[in-house]
Amino acid sequence: MHVRQKHLYVGVDLHKHHHTAVIINCWQEKLGEIQFENKPSAFSKFLLEVGNYIDEGLTPIFGLEDVGGYGRALAKYLVDHEQIVKEVNPALSFAERKSHMTTQKNDSWDAECVARILVNKLDQLPDVKPHDLFWSIQQLVTRRNALVKAQSALKNQLHIQLSHHYPSYKKFFSEVDGKTALAFWNKYPSPFCLEDVSVKQLTVFLLDVSNNACSVKKANDILKLVKEDGHTVKEYQETRDFLVRSIVRDILFKKQEISHVERELKELMSLLDFQLDTMPGIELVTASALIAEIGDVRRFPNANKLARFAGIAPVYFGSGGKGKEQKSKQGNRALHALFYNLAVQQVQVAKGSKLPRNPVFYEYYQRKLKEGKTKGQALVCIMRRLVNIIYGMMKNKTAYKLPIIKEREVV
Repeated sequence: MHVRQKHLYVGVDLHKHHHTAVIINCWQEKLGEIQFENKPSAFSKFLLEVGNYIDEGLTPIFGLEDVGGYGRALAKYLVDHEQIVKEVNPALSFAERKSHMTTQKNDSWDAECVARILVNKLDQLPDVKPHDLFWSIQQLVTRRNALVKAQSALKNQLHIQLSHHYPSYKKFFSEVDGKTALAFWNKYPSPFCLEDVSVKQLTVFLLDVSNNACSVKKANDILKLVKEDGHTVKEYQETRDFLVRSIVRDILFKKQEISHVERELKELMSLLDFQLDTMPGIELVTASALIAEIGDVRRFPNANKLARFAGIAPVYFGSGGKGKEQKSKQGNRALHALFYNLAVQQVQVAKGSKLPRNPVFYEYYQRKLKEGKTKGQALVCIMRRLVNIIYGMMKNKTAYKLPIIKEREVV
């Protein structure tokens, strides 16, 4: 049980270059304020200064908001030096600021609000447990997401340039940024570069870059489409050709970097010994994204806590004895999106065989629809079940075993 008189409360407002700490006692009286740089060499001096406010019998408790970003280095230092460190949800400190008659916003007051949360809600706050492995996976996932986003932007730029050069370019290849397509755009960024190129020469080039996947027919089709498009060469064509080649080089670089990041992710994931990829719809990227958002699953006492964290569990709204459960719009939205996409994949049906990817979840989905639930509500039910399964797989490091049921085609 939290005995307030036995502790000193240190709230820290975290920033990129410097931090501000405010120290208060159990009566919420401000005892002092410390400003220090955000670097390990300044953390030891900070601890010594905090020690000047500690009387005999008192134990300091530190409260930090951003333990995954700018405050992670400080959190790691304090934990390594056996200090009590609590993670304060920014929503709590925001509510504390708004609860006063005069709303103010500065580093000192923000830090004091964090310290006040420590005093009033210490038993409800989670301990800070920074894990380098989970943090590194999270950083790699963030890096990969940034690369994928940049690659999508480059792909759109390529579409714009090619629409001027090759009006029928979408008929050339199935994917505008495929291996063969990129090699073609780099070699022939405009019809101007295809002048005097014979079918035989283009065929030899395509066979080489596609590992013999493209034939004479593909070369004939491309040259025919170029001829049908008409004259597209304009002034400063060489500059526009340069732009296409520049975009192609950048896309190739992004693809290579994504490959490097995924290889590093695979190595780190092997250290955790999870078997999430045994479930249909989960591969390396999805598994690493789940781990990046969930972190150490042991910080959740049960699957219900994880569901609430992901914003999947319903929230009760009521007053005067009346109320109802409503869909939660809170929680970790990135994790919520991962579970939603995973739920959609569980009920997908193959176009060719018309067999569901996961027969168990497909049957469950159809049963919920017959009960009168909407498609969205039925997917939420699947998401909730997936939380239980993922939680169990991560906690026990077990593989997913698909129950054996008789598969049948979807009519």
